[in-house]
Amino acid sequence: MKRALEGIRVIDLSHVLAAPTTTMFLADLGAEVIHLEPPHGDDAREYGPFAGEPGKNHSGYFISLNRNKKSLVLNLKLEKGREILRELIRVSDVIVENFRPSTMKKMGFGWEEIRKINPRIIYAAISGFGHDSPPEYAARPSYDMVAQAYSGLMSITGPVGGPPCRVGSSVGDIFAGHQAVIGILAALLYREKTGLGQYYDGSMVDGLFAVLESAVARYTISGKIPGPLGGAHPSITPFEAFRTKDSWIIVAAGNDVLWGKLCRILGREDLIHDSRFANNHLRTENQPELSTILTAELVKKTTDEWVGSFEKQEIPYSRINNMKQICEDPIIRHRDMLVTVDQPGIGPVRIAGSPIRLSETPGEVRSPAPLLGEHSEEVLREVLGYAPDRIEALKKEGVINEKV
Repeated sequence: MKRALEGIRVIDLSHVLAAPTTTMFLADLGAEVIHLEPPHGDDAREYGPFAGEPGKNHSGYFISLNRNKKSLVLNLKLEKGREILRELIRVSDVIVENFRPSTMKKMGFGWEEIRKINPRIIYAAISGFGHDSPPEYAARPSYDMVAQAYSGLMSITGPVGGPPCRVGSSVGDIFAGHQAVIGILAALLYREKTGLGQYYDGSMVDGLFAVLESAVARYTISGKIPGPLGGAHPSITPFEAFRTKDSWIIVAAGNDVLWGKLCRILGREDLIHDSRFANNHLRTENQPELSTILTAELVKKTTDEWVGSFEKQEIPYSRINNMKQICEDPIIRHRDMLVTVDQPGIGPVRIAGSPIRLSETPGEVRSPAPLLGEHSEEVLREVLGYAPDRIEALKKEGVINEKV
């Protein structure tokens, strides 16, 4: 079975999280991804948790983001290293990076230079504020938490009246990475029609602002500044986390039919006819009061006891799983969302699988994350046609790494 992106070659100049997310999904879909790393390696190789022998620094962080890729160590501070990059650009389809905006240009690899080398290539750059921004923004260093704060996301996250909260995963990086995949796939389709490459300018702040859901509209329409609501929803009620006798449960009664069912399960049919809660708008307006009433009822039974009732009446609900519970959950196993790879130097490691489930060409985890420079010789030999003596000379000059 052919893979969706088979025959597409990606030069991956990424590090840590945002752009590695992009190239990971392209690799899952069958692209050949060549991860160009500096001699010291991708910074993510130094991020825990670590597995395997002490001191070997087999980073679980790196392993989780770099499956299906090849690693070529290339010293771009040397001219011969930059010449190898030019040769790779000539024979590749996509180049992805998440350096600060001026970095590639200083090395002689800005968009104008890259498109002269290969007019068909798609060049995707991800940064905090975007390349096409005023210099005082474009030059600012940015991490996920910076983007979460600047975009407004942190202002609507966390408990009511509590301090600003970061979302529990690095969604600024991750959304930017996903959005870059969409841009690259669209650009590849456009190239099929026109023969022309494109430049993708991704911003972490743009990416988060675009997914703030109704928060933007709530402010622009009402003039009111939204704040954090804890586990509640700003527009749908009841749609939040409730304490039970032994833990917590999510109840999401998103329409009047579900609201009626919930009231009957709780033995509180009187709430159906309560004028304060007659429709979703009124329930949302009176959410604090309603939440107090529902908590008083739900705390009378355990989560397991409520689950049975909610299942029978098809009330949308969920336990709040921790990592142990979700990793052992049967639906994760059934959907192949936790897969085992044989990681060099460690052995079997379980990582998240690919969520891209196409009927004919699904995303898949085929190989583990590479060791640093594991494929340096292979790429130079098979992609660029370098002879063994030339490769050996490049090793001695420090352009590529010694053999792993």
